[in-house]
Amino acid sequence: MTATIDMPDYCKRPGPLSFLMEARTPFQFLSFIHTAPGLLTAPRGDGRPIVLLPGYLAPELSMEPLAQYLRFLGYDVYPWGLGTNRGDVDADIERLGPRVEDLCTSLGQPVTLIGWSLGGVVAREVTRLYADSVREVMTLGTPIIGGPKYTSVGSFYARARGLDLDEFERHVHERNSIGFAQPVTSVYSKTDGVVGWRASVDVYNPQADNIEVSGSHFGLGVNPKVWRIIAKKLAETKGEGA
Repeated sequence: MTATIDMPDYCKRPGPLSFLMEARTPFQFLSFIHTAPGLLTAPRGDGRPIVLLPGYLAPELSMEPLAQYLRFLGYDVYPWGLGTNRGDVDADIERLGPRVEDLCTSLGQPVTLIGWSLGGVVAREVTRLYADSVREVMTLGTPIIGGPKYTSVGSFYARARGLDLDEFERHVHERNSIGFAQPVTSVYSKTDGVVGWRASVDVYNPQADNIEVSGSHFGLGVNPKVWRIIAKKLAETKGEGA
């Protein structure tokens, strides 16, 4: 599957004020008090295997609240097994791809991948390269367009990795233009202070469901609105791909 669109040229990185607004993240945790009943009544799971991928510089533990919730619903949840996300995307793909393939073989069914931020980049590439082993992919605040270019940490990441952001943007576009057939969900927030929200909208895969939520980037993985979306999307594909 090949996209026919030109390289998007409308994305922007978040401004300094947007990044400072990420400080509101701890206050968003209080929303659990009001939303817990809705989370408890979400559709029950079908036991499918799910692998969770953390964001840049985030430990596996950052995905544990979501993991516990999905287990409560009845899903078989696994960490990505690579520890803290150090931002070495190519190496992470090389290590995670075979792990997903082995899980698919041992469990007898393809795996769902859910990635937060940069973890979503890895999830999408594993989906592309190990298509038979991946059932669906979901991303939370992931820089789909442009890679790090439209993020508030792009310059830091580029220096650390020796990247030319413009050249890398073209490379990312070429990779994205090789679409995939699995269901795709991309959750984004227009108040994301780390990743420009337009860059989180998947314009490459016609089946992609781009869903807006309110909230910070650092709070996406523990945002009850996001959890409800994940539960709903998983319920919609029950019985598929098993």
